[in-house]
Amino acid sequence: MPNLTRPTEFLLLEFSQVYKLQILHFFLFLTIYIVSLTGNLFIVIVVLMNHRLHSPMYLFLMNLALADIGSISVIVPKSMTNSLMNNRFISYSECTAQVFFFLFFEASEYFLLTVMAHDRHVAICNPLQYETIMNKAACIQMIVIVWLVSLFYAVLHTSGTFSIKFCSNKVDQFFCEIPKLLKISCSDSYLFEVGVIVFCGIIIFGCFIFVVTTYVWIFTTVLKIPSVHGREKAIRTCLPHLSVFSLMLFTGLFVYIRPPSNTSSDLELIFVVIYAILPPVLNPFIYSMRNKEFQNALWNLYKPW
Repeated sequence: MPNLTRPTEFLLLEFSQVYKLQILHFFLFLTIYIVSLTGNLFIVIVVLMNHRLHSPMYLFLMNLALADIGSISVIVPKSMTNSLMNNRFISYSECTAQVFFFLFFEASEYFLLTVMAHDRHVAICNPLQYETIMNKAACIQMIVIVWLVSLFYAVLHTSGTFSIKFCSNKVDQFFCEIPKLLKISCSDSYLFEVGVIVFCGIIIFGCFIFVVTTYVWIFTTVLKIPSVHGREKAIRTCLPHLSVFSLMLFTGLFVYIRPPSNTSSDLELIFVVIYAILPPVLNPFIYSMRNKEFQNALWNLYKPW
């Protein structure tokens, strides 16, 4: 295979070679995108407009919604455009930007979910000290650290990925994804990016251990609550967060740790959709639409109309 070094464009994966099915894919992704965008924008607007929701939990939730808007906006519109225009092309600069911003928003979401576990731990295990520990200054500091660490994470990965030489420009995925880009590398320089993945994997594993330890403490405390209603309320608060965190972590690990193969797996594509597209769609329903306090705030926002 020729050494392309720096191709001017990449060819992304087609969902189908039949144009009618590509149009179906366009409308499917359009629906998903509109639902995700609407739900997450509602969260941002309602939290900003209602002073009663200016608490740590909703502050983290608003930032999570912003990360969701960013991550799904990076990959879905381009895939829809390609399906509608019946092409597979993405320029080198677009691919670089896609990798950077997708990693930035995905890392932000993962680290925010980690911080939210800490918030739930303080609220359940140390309720009397909650306002002292999770004060406004501390919450803002944690959010700033999350975005800065995510920025460093994205810069490190992107620079490592696009410093390699490519033997092909065919990316076996519907967006520019690092494992698929490494698969078409043709020099040992890809080992640097592998090293970056290992380093970042250690950080991600550290977050995982932190969340697991946190929830061991939380459930130990919950089991000691004498009221059945109190236990159920605490569990209802924690389970959605734990479910989203676990889903995002394990599907992402399957995609990034799975040994490379020469053929694309339908299962792998499903896992990519689950970790890249499903969380931005589900998070508004899991965290907000089922929350009575949020529902009341949403109703009060539109009641004058």
